[in-house]
Amino acid sequence: MGILDSFEKGLERAVNGAFAKTFKSGLQPLEITAALRRELDTKAAVVDRDRILVPNRFTARMSEPDYERMTGLGEALKDELIQATQRHATAQGYQFPGGISIAFRRDGSLPEGVLALDSESVKGTVAWNAVLDIGGKRHRLTKPRTVIGRGSDADIPVDDTGISRKHVEISWDGSRAQVTDLGSTNGSKLNGERVNRATLTPDSVIQIGRTTIVFRLLPEASEDRSSVDDATRRHDGFWGVS
Repeated sequence: MGILDSFEKGLERAVNGAFAKTFKSGLQPLEITAALRRELDTKAAVVDRDRILVPNRFTARMSEPDYERMTGLGEALKDELIQATQRHATAQGYQFPGGISIAFRRDGSLPEGVLALDSESVKGTVAWNAVLDIGGKRHRLTKPRTVIGRGSDADIPVDDTGISRKHVEISWDGSRAQVTDLGSTNGSKLNGERVNRATLTPDSVIQIGRTTIVFRLLPEASEDRSSVDDATRRHDGFWGVS
């Protein structure tokens, strides 16, 4: 499977179900993905043989109708776009000066279906946000310990009769994650193998009952950021719906 295929599958997960009808016309999420990839390739700056810098802060400007459709997905779409950008950079050997930031903005001068992408390079630290993909929904890990199970008292309740009321616990300290089976009746699997307790790596797959849980790490920009060399590099590009 090619890199772009992986991006498309990730974005399909973000816009399926209730959001499927949202993108039958106007700007498409995959067009933003393609624009981000082109922006990285266009703005890549070779510093030396082992270092190629690319912008890390992006603003996608679009018409009011397109803006309403895109923001209707909440943070799920931005998370997928950040993952797609990170994966393309990794595949090409690019490096970011800081965490990735992607923002949507209304632009009344743009017709529906047209995207304007601004980018800049901003120094800063990377904040790694841990998330769980469960049944097409994304849950951010905001506590040191998160319990998943069938019971209403679980932090993330899951409607699956094959799992226990408190089935597994995911711990996250900001840099490391771990899964622990809480003595469940039917047990848990990590990447296809039975597990009681284990460290989680990005894209680890946890199976409990009929439910699949995918652990992901999203690199995002921290709040405290300063411009590279006290200046930013900006590029405006326009892409329309073909």
